Amino acid sequence: MAVVTIVGAGVIGISWARLFHAGGWEVRVSDPRPDLDELVTRELAGVPVTTTGDLAAAATGADFVQEAGPERIEVKKEVFAILAAHTRDDVVLASSSSSLLPSLIAQDNPAADRMVVGHPFNPPELMPLVEVVPGPRTAAHTVERAIEVYRELGKLPIRLKKEIPGFVGNRLQKVFNDQSIHLVQQGVIDVKDLDDLVRASLGLRWAVTGPFESGALGGGPAGMRHLMEHVGSQMAFEDGRPDPARMDEVLDAVEETYGTGESAYERLVRRRDGRTRAVLGPLGWTEAASGDGGQG
Repeated sequence: MAVVTIVGAGVIGISWARLFHAGGWEVRVSDPRPDLDELVTRELAGVPVTTTGDLAAAATGADFVQEAGPERIEVKKEVFAILAAHTRDDVVLASSSSSLLPSLIAQDNPAADRMVVGHPFNPPELMPLVEVVPGPRTAAHTVERAIEVYRELGKLPIRLKKEIPGFVGNRLQKVFNDQSIHLVQQGVIDVKDLDDLVRASLGLRWAVTGPFESGALGGGPAGMRHLMEHVGSQMAFEDGRPDPARMDEVLDAVEETYGTGESAYERLVRRRDGRTRAVLGPLGWTEAASGDGGQG
């Protein structure tokens, strides 16, 4: 049985652990936190996992490493230095980083050719996407192996042609979120109505087609070019930007709408995961536990 070492027992790391276990891997979880065993027992009940705070021990003998530690470059450099020293020369060292460039993570690392970003969308066990981002020194076979592993887990790995801060998914998300905050700050719409609007329109549409395919359809038989020349030509308004000085207004509204604390978080997770599982099959996606791969 292939062995994966998950570095970091936060939300992302725990979800990766569930996913790799469902895909038939032996799972090791490494994190220096003193409550690691208690956390894993609670969050991964029924999943056979080896835990240790000793990263070198966890990495030794691993066939694949998925790092999901803090989003701080100095931490990641330290972690990957240890991983480089305690893994075989054929082992992919993948980071779950959501924004840090792989070239920076791999700087001065002798295993830079084995290092790649494998950025999931949360939670990895459900969301099909994994952005695969190579650095300038990442070997082609490293990227190919990472893509192979993610596909076997039922994911849709998308390889970026070059690195860019925030990658693609989070750059798109940032622009969309900035506009959402701006609209709430301007009193155009409230938090709950904006969420419902997105779920009932763009979210549903993009889950089925994506923005460019939607554009091709929106223009009818003449395609996206026709759409841009007509409807698109009238969208000449200023987008606007969120006001950082008024951010508390939005945060207060989000907390009032959805709550805070452990019970509110668990309730939202159950609802999100239930809804996600309900649409995965009809949209052509499958979970690793089903024995099928994801939609290609």
